[in-house]
Amino acid sequence: MSFIDYNLPVLIVIVPLLGGLLSVLWGTLFGPRRDLSWGWAMLVAAAELALVLKMVGTVVDSATGSVVYNMGSWPGPWGIEYRVDYLNAFVLLVVAGIGAATILFARHSVHDEIPHDRSHVFYGVWLLCLTGLVGITITGDTFNVYVLLEITSLTSYALIAMGKDRDRRALLAALRYLILGSIGASFILLGIGYLLMLTGTLNMEDMHNTLIAIPDLATNRTVLVAFAFLLVGLSLKSALFPLHMWLPGAYTYAPSAISAFLASTATKVGIYMAFRFMYTIFGRHYSIEVLPGHLVLLACAAAAIIVPNLSAIRQTEVKRLLAFSSAGQIGYMVMGFALANEDGMTGSIVHLFNHAAMKGGMFLAIGAVIYRVGSAHITDLNGLGKRMPWTMGAFSIGGLGLAGFPLTAGFISKWYLIKGCLTAGYWYLAVLVLFASLLAVIYVWKMLERIWFTEPDESTAHIKEAPPTMLIATWGLILTSLYFGVHAEFTVGMAQKAAAFLLEVTP
Repeated sequence: MSFIDYNLPVLIVIVPLLGGLLSVLWGTLFGPRRDLSWGWAMLVAAAELALVLKMVGTVVDSATGSVVYNMGSWPGPWGIEYRVDYLNAFVLLVVAGIGAATILFARHSVHDEIPHDRSHVFYGVWLLCLTGLVGITITGDTFNVYVLLEITSLTSYALIAMGKDRDRRALLAALRYLILGSIGASFILLGIGYLLMLTGTLNMEDMHNTLIAIPDLATNRTVLVAFAFLLVGLSLKSALFPLHMWLPGAYTYAPSAISAFLASTATKVGIYMAFRFMYTIFGRHYSIEVLPGHLVLLACAAAAIIVPNLSAIRQTEVKRLLAFSSAGQIGYMVMGFALANEDGMTGSIVHLFNHAAMKGGMFLAIGAVIYRVGSAHITDLNGLGKRMPWTMGAFSIGGLGLAGFPLTAGFISKWYLIKGCLTAGYWYLAVLVLFASLLAVIYVWKMLERIWFTEPDESTAHIKEAPPTMLIATWGLILTSLYFGVHAEFTVGMAQKAAAFLLEVTP
């Protein structure tokens, strides 16, 4: 086994960490060079994606369906353990793929939105944010989850605030996210602390084994309080309704590439954390059968797929519309894993991937509009299909996917979610999913009508198509969503194996 193969899990975290630190260091010592900073970030992101693809292949080929790496050769639970199975391999693929696509897109948009003397800091902080996201996903240690969550959060606040040069409201959005994010992180830390006090370990697998051995687990107040704290903290981090109000401002006023990056990764990793704590640590029996945690999540998810979608219909700023749409899509993901059956959880896990590709592509397309037009008000879309046909074509296909049209990735996700609802006996939730899709049709059509069926103004005659790197990144994500809407064997297969593992069902 080669050095890279043996150390693959830790390299996935170390590569973007060193890449981010070196970006800031070089820019500070030798002066900012915009293209060099972008080229370095692109190289690191490409290397990260290659490592993750190799990691996914290793997990798929392994006899046990998981890979374990012990830091410093100290075995768990004494040492820090990295553990990769089908679930986090799938999420790693989402994070690394979106990271590479958005950094490719960023070359022109960052030049337009971020001052030259801060470009090296911007890319350095971005790579550190990527480090936190992949670290949360890959670690098997609960305290590591908290530490890496703080790295992700602090860098996210900074990246959002860097949008202030275009719109000063980015500072308020970052402050609101900081306050609510800190509250959520505090709840998570308290929950982990209570579990440590009870079990004496931070290793996820060892913590689970100790918990299920407690005779009075169903009535133990410490476990109950820890579960409640974690449920609230993770709901805040995932932007689950009604704890989602930090999200619209953060996505709207962040730099364009960061809006796409965070919309496609940050909340997905938050939902992954909820999967891990509910099913890997507490276990399905405690989370679903002993406590009504899944009923609380189902109620929040049902409200999430309706209320934010209604808000999206009323928006006149496109990035804000997409942000409310994202809050609604989070409801689908939470609903799937709260159903606690294989079809529902498959739909939820698949939607993590599908929504990242669709919504990431749409945010990038709107970023290209902002680059050419200067803003993204709904009226700016008038006739833009004739000025920027490739950009608007990608945006339109992504919108159809959000509405769940057949042959798009969104259709696959909703198909499994509806099957999961019917399997669980919640037919009314299946009806709600269909109704929410109708709401998505309304706000998507609101934009498509202006793009393709409204004549452009003469004042927009100078507007040209987006630069090639922007189009390649945007279409890369949109074509990915189309491909896996038709050939869903890989995504659905990975999701089914992850769901079976979490539910302790033999595949």
